[in-house]
Amino acid sequence: MNHAPIDQTGAWQRLKEHAEEVRPTHLRELFADQARGSAFTRRAAGLTLDLSKQRWNDTTLERLLDLAREAEVSQRIQALLSGEHVNVSEDRPALHTALRLPAEASLVVDGEDVVPGVHATLDRMATMVERFHSRQWRGATGRPIHDVVNLGVGGSDLGPLMVTHALADYRPTDAHHVEVHFASTMDGSQLADYLKRFNPETTLFVISSKSFTTIDTLSNARTARDWLMARLVEDGIQGVDEEMVMRQHFIGVSAKPDKMSEWGIAEANQLLFWEWVGGRYSLWGAIGLPIALVIGMANFRELLAGAHAMDKHFAAAPLGDNLPVLLALAGIWNVNFLDIRAHSILPYDGRLEHFAAYLEQLEMESNGKSATHDGRQVNYSTCPVLWGQLGPNAQHAFYQLLHQGTQPVVCDFIAPLKRYDDVEDAATRQHLMGQHRLTLANCFAQSRLLMLGDDAIDEPGERPGHKRYRGNQPSTTLLLDRLTPATLGALIALYEHKVFVQATIWGINSFDQWGVELGKQIAGETERILAERQGHEKMDASTRALVEAVWNAERENER
Repeated sequence: MNHAPIDQTGAWQRLKEHAEEVRPTHLRELFADQARGSAFTRRAAGLTLDLSKQRWNDTTLERLLDLAREAEVSQRIQALLSGEHVNVSEDRPALHTALRLPAEASLVVDGEDVVPGVHATLDRMATMVERFHSRQWRGATGRPIHDVVNLGVGGSDLGPLMVTHALADYRPTDAHHVEVHFASTMDGSQLADYLKRFNPETTLFVISSKSFTTIDTLSNARTARDWLMARLVEDGIQGVDEEMVMRQHFIGVSAKPDKMSEWGIAEANQLLFWEWVGGRYSLWGAIGLPIALVIGMANFRELLAGAHAMDKHFAAAPLGDNLPVLLALAGIWNVNFLDIRAHSILPYDGRLEHFAAYLEQLEMESNGKSATHDGRQVNYSTCPVLWGQLGPNAQHAFYQLLHQGTQPVVCDFIAPLKRYDDVEDAATRQHLMGQHRLTLANCFAQSRLLMLGDDAIDEPGERPGHKRYRGNQPSTTLLLDRLTPATLGALIALYEHKVFVQATIWGINSFDQWGVELGKQIAGETERILAERQGHEKMDASTRALVEAVWNAERENER
């Protein structure tokens, strides 16, 4: 691998010079070329990627591809997919792609074929899911489980939450209905709401934590365990004891079976994943149990198949036709050469409500880095700030800034082409398809207006300043043939691989997250000081005052 700083390469310098040449060019001028739309559009795995509204031209793309070659992107793609230790700071592979390999595949990593273990876990998941869906997983009193609460945070929460919401239409109709819920906040507010409403006899908790030491998750888990014990054991329900409650009401998902056993999770209720799977890349395996409980294992396997289809495209397609590579290069161009450091994710489908939050973690935790593989501090921008919301709602919230603010923002518009054509009632189908058409019209209109500005409006006369639209805001449009388990899998994998390509070019490691560790350590020390009511003398003046405010409030409660 070439370890020279990327910003010192000839390809980077040529892009800097080129950026000065094209910067004055408005997007409306680029669209004088009637073939531009098709020239910058690619398809793969049920997705259509339209990059024609990016502020670039053929020369830009060719020079960006030169940069990718300089960074040895093709070689690094193969290194990722073959199980090399691309996570250099932790000296291990990053093999989330192995979680979606078909059973007949083989991938030998550090002397072991990882595929059999992956499918053994999937088969164990399938057995569990079947027990729930056939009413055979019962609580300690013999009643079928109705509510399953996933206790996790970060990747153990955002991925399953996003996918279960996106694919709720794919619930199997012949299965016992299991309601899946998510509690992630350490303050207990989400969990407290569930405990008020749920029946302990029919509630099960999935404790999802790679390390099984995450304080946010374990604090919720302890509260859940105490609630069940108080309601099922201490209240004296005949024949129910602690062992039965732990066996019938808890499942653990972790890379640490010893810690799950120590906590009390029955071995039969443990699902494993591996150290080579990063938390935010883990929904494809055992962490995806809540997804499988909602959509069934057949649809879960379709989700994996869609992601695998994108993996194969990523591995085989030439750089100039490779969707993740092109999406990544557009981001590099915007961040490093056009100085656009804000990125908004705008799905035009209510089922993708949590997709922006999912990408916030995927991109900013992966690429929010300022040190290269060899520890050198970079002197160029890396990951932009990501945020987003459902597009139709965002139009009434922050689109004002997109159209007329001073901050340049690049936007990703995401929508399915087909929806509601399978609704049985003809009148309802026509109404809903009309609403979908209206949604697509808004999606396309917004990206067009961001591109053209005032030129999108055929209106005579001069417009006053407060009604002017500058345009020239770049955007990407991603169309799914329709939103299915397979196309959602491909969409998620597309962004995963985009993150890796950008990290390769920036020379950073996508697969660690040391930036979150020190905060956890200091939080632990602060919690000890709060509990012991002493030891805050060495803190800064602001934190000392905040700690004292907590102590004063506690003393008032004690009176």
